[in-house]
Amino acid sequence: MTNDTQKSKQTAPTLVKDVMWTQVDIVDSKCTVHNALSDMQHKKTKMLLVEKSHGYDEYGVVLIADIASKVIAKDRALDRVNIYEIMNKPVMSVHPDMDIRYCAELLTNFGLSRCPVLDNGKIVGVVSLTNIVFNGLRV
Repeated sequence: MTNDTQKSKQTAPTLVKDVMWTQVDIVDSKCTVHNALSDMQHKKTKMLLVEKSHGYDEYGVVLIADIASKVIAKDRALDRVNIYEIMNKPVMSVHPDMDIRYCAELLTNFGLSRCPVLDNGKIVGVVSLTNIVFNGLRV
């Protein structure tokens, strides 16, 4: 192996697709918060992605914090609030071939801990700062 080949192998970046998880939790926007919470509890997740309603729509996201601040803190009934009422949309996403250094910078600049990974407009995974830090290390 030449020195140039060794250098290029050593400097190849870790990409989002190398550290993302592919188990993605997606709900319909008409789902109730009660059903979404049951889903979150069963899957042990703090984030649900919200499916597009039509071809020109964008994905949304609901976090535990959204449910706490927009439903529980306002004393709204969990079974009477739909996800579309409290979701954040459009959701910021990254590409699977993004260098994790740029992804970490982007997430921290926007105060996010995780975001979906989209490839050709389809969700292929979710990346988090935790994944980037623990799985992106080359120790």
